[in-house]
Amino acid sequence: MPSAQTREGLADKVYQAVKQSIFDFQLLPGERFSENTLAQQLNVSRTPVRQALFHLEREGYVEVLFRSGWQVKALDFDYYDELYDLRIVLECEAVRRLCALSLAERRVALAAQQRFWIDSAPSTLGASVAKEDEAFHRALVAATNNRQFLQLHSDITEKMRRVRRLDFTQQHRLHATYQQHQAILHALYAQRCEEALRLLTLHISESKAAVRTITLLRLQQARETAQAAHPRESPSRART
Repeated sequence: MPSAQTREGLADKVYQAVKQSIFDFQLLPGERFSENTLAQQLNVSRTPVRQALFHLEREGYVEVLFRSGWQVKALDFDYYDELYDLRIVLECEAVRRLCALSLAERRVALAAQQRFWIDSAPSTLGASVAKEDEAFHRALVAATNNRQFLQLHSDITEKMRRVRRLDFTQQHRLHATYQQHQAILHALYAQRCEEALRLLTLHISESKAAVRTITLLRLQQARETAQAAHPRESPSRART
């Protein structure tokens, strides 16, 4: 019988695999699936599959259907828009508090962001930029030294990751992120608080619009691929 540690490891493996399939649109919004199917595909028992799915359900990626297995949750853009708006409010308050610090304190709080976004050439364009982008925005909030702010921001970031990471799949959006982060940092170092607030609001708003466009495009491409591979299947598997 597998140990508790082994079971937890298997559940985490399933969790990561299913989550990545959702992120990559291999499991489409609205698509139904069973625990048995996943267990067979991942070569594990149903127990770690069920544990992983309940974890994903708590995070809002899947939902259980009464006597009908599981389903990938549909993309609710109104929900994501609200999260983007909440980010603007929270991060703008963080910037106001950053501006109340001395320039020396500001530079210490943002030292890692200075090194990545300004001192280093933008040579690394890809998945690592998504992580560094999250670190940039987290650093703004962390500088407030308010643990509740930071926890709320972390929760929002996790909920948005399903779509927000797509903002870093196109070169022009990667370059825009570099330029906008640099501009925000320069404004903060120059003690131009209102400019930093304006730039930050514009940056997040542009990301919100771009993510919706990119997500819809990726979803359309995934549907077309799925229909080409399984032309006789019901179109309901690609429902949003």
